[in-house]
Amino acid sequence: MRKLVLFTMVVVVALCFAASVSAKTLKPGDKAACNNANSITLEASGTSSMGDRGNANATVWKSSNATTVPISLGPTDHQNFKGGAAGAGFAGIRDHHSMGRKKVVLKKQNNFSRGDSIGDISGLVRIENTGTVNLNVTCG
Repeated sequence: MRKLVLFTMVVVVALCFAASVSAKTLKPGDKAACNNANSITLEASGTSSMGDRGNANATVWKSSNATTVPISLGPTDHQNFKGGAAGAGFAGIRDHHSMGRKKVVLKKQNNFSRGDSIGDISGLVRIENTGTVNLNVTCG
């Protein structure tokens, strides 16, 4: 009997752990939610025919302080400012060319005192894809 109870408890804990990590692909206009997540990963996936070159845009609403934070990911975007462009070569400025980021991970911060920052992801967090590129959202 004890073995059956122990086995049942292990199965329930494993199912709860598996259910706590979720992933979803948001199409433009779709929404997702994470509740008390330790981390939230946002990743741009694909390209768009709308001319934004793979940039993904999202709004993140946090119930902890009822604020909305915009996030833009541009893995194929850059400023196109090479070291020789616009006279930078004449001024001796080095090349600052870098691509945008494809993925961002928001991590839960313990004892977070300022609730007006993106660092406070406790409670319910809603993510909406406001761009034209699919967005992968993983609640961990």
